[in-house]
Amino acid sequence: MRREDLADADCGIAQALGVLGDWWTFLIVREVAGGTTRFDALQRELGVSRRALTERLAALVEHGVLRRRPYSAHPPRHDYLLTARGEGLLPVLIALQDWGTRHLMGDGELTATADTDSAEARRVHDLIGRRLPEVALPGPDGEPVAVTAPDAWSVLYLFPGAYAPGAAQNYPPGWAEIPGARGCTLESTTYARRHPDFQAAGVRVYGISTQRADQLADFAAYAELPFPLLSDQDGRLAAGLLLPVFRAGGQTRFKRLTLLVDPASVVRAVQFPVTDPAGSVDEMLALAREHAGIPG
Repeated sequence: MRREDLADADCGIAQALGVLGDWWTFLIVREVAGGTTRFDALQRELGVSRRALTERLAALVEHGVLRRRPYSAHPPRHDYLLTARGEGLLPVLIALQDWGTRHLMGDGELTATADTDSAEARRVHDLIGRRLPEVALPGPDGEPVAVTAPDAWSVLYLFPGAYAPGAAQNYPPGWAEIPGARGCTLESTTYARRHPDFQAAGVRVYGISTQRADQLADFAAYAELPFPLLSDQDGRLAAGLLLPVFRAGGQTRFKRLTLLVDPASVVRAVQFPVTDPAGSVDEMLALAREHAGIPG
């Protein structure tokens, strides 16, 4: 089949490939999702020629995957941002990452954790020093909540899944046998218990999962959590930061990890893999106090 025939095929996969074209296009979308939105920065990160990048950006704008936002009139310069159609590609990127990590870089086994010397661990720890993309995630009432604040440090603990007792059937079959999946309730309630200590250190706590906002609201009410749980159901944070994920019960879920983010939205410390959900809370509190310059 010729490339120009793809867009006319009666198949969604073929039509998508007619727009996305080649692997450079996926990598451009990956970089834009992660906050790299300007031409020179995209070229530097990707190592692609100016001509090739110009052609692919123009095609993505033409197909409504990206939009241009001017930031300079003389000379004319633009940020490239994802449209709603472009954000619809984020689950595709996440699925590709999960497949590559599990089946190409791993042994194919389903796991909710990783080895300390794995490619996933290196990728997560490379986030230290990186500024987070601007992301607001649905909170308990469905309204967007910024994951960082300009006047405070933030702890973002990402977990596979937790449900109120009446919704226990939402756990997929075999959940307890998936390495690293258990411990979400213990982790959340430990953060709740130590929340006054985080507040005293000027640190905000957010729990983040790929569950729906209403499921998280039900669990937060059951566990009496004094901080919000946010939903990354659409994969904005997962795709933007290339965070480790796994699939269980037909849903993409975070592997357990924690980020310490400063008031400038820069990642200052990372916990991954997290093998002790409760003990990691005290460790993160110590890290937060250390980085914020507050005596323990």
